[in-house]
Amino acid sequence: MEAILVDCVQKSLRHFMHSNAIFISQRLCAQFPSETNLQLLAGCYLQSNQAYCAYHILKGAQTAQSRYLFALSCFHMDLLSEAEDALCHADEPGAEVPNGATGHYLLGLIYRCTDRRKNAIQHFKQALSMDPLMWAAYEELCILGAAEEATVVFGEAAAFCIQKQYLNCSTSPNSHMSSEHTNEVAARPCMSEEASPRQLKQMQGLKDTAVYHHGASILGGAAGQPINSGSSNMSFYNTPSPMVAQLSSVAPPPLCRNVLPNDQNLTTLGADSSPKSTVNSPIQAPRRKFVGEGKLRKISGRLFSDSGPRRTSRLSSDSSVNTNANSTVVSGNGTNNSYKGGSKLNHMAFRTMAIRKGQSWANENIDEGIRNDVPDDSSLNSTSINSCSSPVIEAKSYEQEAATFQIGGQVTSGFKVITGASEILTLLRVLGEGYRLSCLYRCQDALDTYLKLPQKHYNTGWVLSQVGKAYFELVDYLEADRAFSHARQITPYSLEGMDIHSTVLYHLKEDMKLSYLAQELISTDRLAPQSWCAMGNCYSLQKDHETALKNFQRAVQLNPRFAYAHTLCGHEYVALEDFENGIKCYHSALRVDSRHYNAWYGLGMLYLRQEKYEFSEHHFHMAYQINPRSSVILSYLGTALHALKRGSIGHNGEGYFGR
Repeated sequence: MEAILVDCVQKSLRHFMHSNAIFISQRLCAQFPSETNLQLLAGCYLQSNQAYCAYHILKGAQTAQSRYLFALSCFHMDLLSEAEDALCHADEPGAEVPNGATGHYLLGLIYRCTDRRKNAIQHFKQALSMDPLMWAAYEELCILGAAEEATVVFGEAAAFCIQKQYLNCSTSPNSHMSSEHTNEVAARPCMSEEASPRQLKQMQGLKDTAVYHHGASILGGAAGQPINSGSSNMSFYNTPSPMVAQLSSVAPPPLCRNVLPNDQNLTTLGADSSPKSTVNSPIQAPRRKFVGEGKLRKISGRLFSDSGPRRTSRLSSDSSVNTNANSTVVSGNGTNNSYKGGSKLNHMAFRTMAIRKGQSWANENIDEGIRNDVPDDSSLNSTSINSCSSPVIEAKSYEQEAATFQIGGQVTSGFKVITGASEILTLLRVLGEGYRLSCLYRCQDALDTYLKLPQKHYNTGWVLSQVGKAYFELVDYLEADRAFSHARQITPYSLEGMDIHSTVLYHLKEDMKLSYLAQELISTDRLAPQSWCAMGNCYSLQKDHETALKNFQRAVQLNPRFAYAHTLCGHEYVALEDFENGIKCYHSALRVDSRHYNAWYGLGMLYLRQEKYEFSEHHFHMAYQINPRSSVILSYLGTALHALKRGSIGHNGEGYFGR
């Protein structure tokens, strides 16, 4: 009976029948009261936007999953101190955060909302190290101005981590892991702290996949050493020497390396009579010994030139062919009505850029290992030490490549998991770097980065909205309007960036287009702050500041953490000469986001209008530090400095109040 009820609840949730799921969950908890069933009931309430119900159900629960759900309920109810206490026990300061990467992400949000920037950055980075595909954590780091380059975040360590997660629990056909163990593995750090950069490079170059098993053990050709034991784990992934492949006349192994099943060790594998084990048998390993270590340096060049193409090189060439095909699609004839940088980028210029930049970018990022085929002397010596284990591991490599895994309800091979992870990270490197540059207000660099995307990803609502924002910051309102309009055509249901689009139309004084946009957004979602910001800009353009203020206040009411709505309220208060309330609104925006330079700029304009030049100069300078490429901020900073007799830059304009 319990199993049937649980399945019914999960089926209802899959079909978004929240009321039915809640009712069945209540029957389940009444018949079989347990904390696991209470978690299911709380999850039903959370998915139906009733966080207060989940809060009362889980209050006082102690298991990790219950604490996470309780903290999530507290966060939605703005009970941030209780949410933090649930995730971080005061009695156990060194205890693990529940739910791994998602727990760290939630804790980072709590710290960010309570203005503890360093702690927030630490937990967002921890979430990314556990789950490299948690884009939301990288997005938060970009907003905080603390993100590393995307090539580092979504690089070799991230690929290794993804492969470890997905090839972890399905390698052995008779190994089935419980959900608790799966969460435990996912919560572990993905890279050993003892791994050197060279070892990481070698792992990525050959795409050697780490596979973790219950009881599986290997070290230097002998059983008995756990695979997750620090240095032994790293020696297992050293790049194998091509000498073995040359002497045995066998091509190097495929990408995916397998760990032996639980019931096998090197001795039993060596005794296997299969063709694979005969070819790569440990009996052939002593052949290396007739080559002395002193001769390794002399013949290393010949070995790498005579041993035939490495498998990674062949696969990389295949990947580059596919990537070049994608580049060709990007640089097509443009007959599909796609927006790629606006009217300033003609067809031939973009075609040349796509082929020259797109191919080199893809070939550099999809498989960096092909540039590292020639190791130094230390890597050769390290390889010779561990050579006895390489043939044994190679004997299982083809089985690993042919093995199938079930991921997200789909059956796929281990090889597709590895290549898929590489393709995903290649895409995230471009998207992440573009977003990072945009948050640093290096807008032209961000636009150039987005142009490296394939056309099918460039012409999406999110990317085009980011392009529109970049043009907006460059004060190129015509191009910004084109990008936002195209994003609206592709995804008319999305409100991403529409608040900025309304401001673009405000500056262009396109009152008809602005009015139409505001009406469309209100009809799409009346509970979104972007809709009311657009409506407020529409009234502000008509000089109806009181009505505009009411619309902006409605946006703040719907989402108190929407910094731009606070800033727009401040602008309207200043237009009504209510400077005190204007200052309060700007400060509210800065409490939400201290890098929201528009609020610093608004305060500078307010004090400049009051002829408080020292205060004005300070706030303009703060805005300039955040966005040093803004000509408007630089101009008004010069005006304030000139008034203080500390600068020679002046500005004769008046009445310009940037939004």
